[in-house]
Parts: sequence; structure tokens; C-alpha cells
Amino acid sequence: MSHTLIIAIARIDKDSNNESYSKGRMILPVVRDLLETTGNDLASGAGIPEHAIFQEHFLEENIVVYQVLSYDNIMFEGQVESAKRLNLLYDDVDRHYHVITNLTGSMAKR
Repeated sequence: MSHTLIIAIARIDKDSNNESYSKGRMILPVVRDLLETTGNDLASGAGIPEHAIFQEHFLEENIVVYQVLSYDNIMFEGQVESAKRLNLLYDDVDRHYHVITNLTGSMAKR
């Protein structure tokens, strides 16, 4: 989840490292710093408690995690008033998170 959050924030902020992060380059030090700063241990994966810890850290972005591509199937939604919304999709088969870059387009696909 930490990788996905870094990529989502870089995309929203139009960070020049966005493409490198998406390809897995230069992201590891940023992820390590995030985990150290938040004290989040993802050794057993990321669930609701870990989502809440990340949300407490990212006060300028509202984290929303969908379990499936459906508007009514929200697994976690931060309580931050912000125009910056990080839409993530949790893949429970691969136990992996993905950035949803176009929420409307994603929800329209079957």
C-alpha cells in the first residue's frame, strides 16, 4: 500500500518522479521514509488500522480504498476535507493495491 500511496500522490501533485515511481525506480527510499515516519509496519499487510495511520499522516489528501470497482463498496474512506482524493483499489486475490487514475472510467468498466 505504501508504494501505491506514493505513486498516487506523485501523480496528483504532478511530481517529476511520478513516472520513475510507477516503474519501480527511485521509490524504495521514499517508501522506507514513509514507513519510518508513520511507524506503520506492513509485514502482515495493510488493513484498516494501517489505512488510518497513513490517513493521519497525509492530511492534505483523502484516502479512499475500494474493495471492488463499485461506488458503494468502499473499504476505507478517510475523514479529511480535501480536494485531493487518492482513489485506490484493493485486489484481494493478489493482496495488492492499485491507483485508480480515472474513477468514473474505472467504474464504467465491467
